[in-house]
Amino acid sequence: MADTPITQDLVTLPRTPPQGRTNLIGLTRAQLRDALIAAGTAEKQARMRSGQVWQWLYHWGARDFAAMTNLAKPYRAWLAEHFTIEVPAIVSRSVSADGTRKYLLRIAGGHEVEAVYIPEEGRGTLCVSSQVGCTLTCSFCHTGTQRLVRNLTASEIVGQVMVARDDLGEWPEPGKPRPQTRLVSNLVLMGMGEPLYNFENVRDAMQVVMDNEGLSLSRKRITLSTSGIVPEIARTAEEIGCLLAVSFHATTDEVRDKLVPINRKWNIATLLEALRAYPKLSNSERITFEYVMLKGVNDSDEDARRLVRLIAGIPAKINLIPFNEWPGAPYERSDPERIEAFADIVHKAGYASPIRTPRGEDIMAACGQLKSASERARKGRRAAAE
Repeated sequence: MADTPITQDLVTLPRTPPQGRTNLIGLTRAQLRDALIAAGTAEKQARMRSGQVWQWLYHWGARDFAAMTNLAKPYRAWLAEHFTIEVPAIVSRSVSADGTRKYLLRIAGGHEVEAVYIPEEGRGTLCVSSQVGCTLTCSFCHTGTQRLVRNLTASEIVGQVMVARDDLGEWPEPGKPRPQTRLVSNLVLMGMGEPLYNFENVRDAMQVVMDNEGLSLSRKRITLSTSGIVPEIARTAEEIGCLLAVSFHATTDEVRDKLVPINRKWNIATLLEALRAYPKLSNSERITFEYVMLKGVNDSDEDARRLVRLIAGIPAKINLIPFNEWPGAPYERSDPERIEAFADIVHKAGYASPIRTPRGEDIMAACGQLKSASERARKGRRAAAE
């Protein structure tokens, strides 16, 4: 119902991680094994011990070494002396009238990022962030107005998935099989930041997420969205192998230079050359082209025809995204009739062209709207003082 109230739950922040202890969340299997050996576990035992700890962390969702009951008590105590299990802290959770949940999360250094969970029939998609802020300054994106602070660690990326599963109550009960229906069934790297400018941490985090003995999300249920960091696209295919989405948004370099400034470094022709090789390299079915519909900017029939000519020969789907407005945005959403006409041209050319239904607009959780609440508040205070 449209008038369902928005709820906001404040959650107590956890303690600061003890100095000198290594956080196990976000370590790959190899890194976890090496960390146990470095702390004193015998090499002959490390593979078995790391497998046991891994299952407790990522299959059962354990947050306390004492819960790892198939490990001897002295070893559990030893683990607690050397390691921690830390995930981002929920500062607030906003729930939209359509069921979308937006989490404001605090990470090391007091920084904040946002993650969004979108429930659907029989599935659910979690949108995670890869950076605090963003460096790309895409003119239609609210996150792009927030300066880049730093990259997220692999721990902070994996931690967003674990926090969402905590909130949804999705961890299986020890000794019982995992439920058939997955609440977090899909993952999209479409939150704050450009994932390919944080490649190593994103890659390591996805290795954890894709592992069959843990969070166990198939690479075909993970989509990485990039604005077009061309040198890292082939590397993504080879080292991650997930689905790829591209923030395309324009059919001429003149327009894309303004909407997606990274286009000045790697233009449309250069980007498309890299994209043509991606499905073959990654064994991915197709690439998703994301196209935000901006009134009078990129939504003409000629734009639609030019788009299908540009991507000819690339296995692709075109996601048409009605622009989600935000305070001070310099653009307007294309009229529904214009979006339908654009979609019809793309569809008749043989490409799937779904029009994305905006989700979570009432809590600023829709595509292009993410920006940490603390950053919004700071800007508000500065504006009031001027």
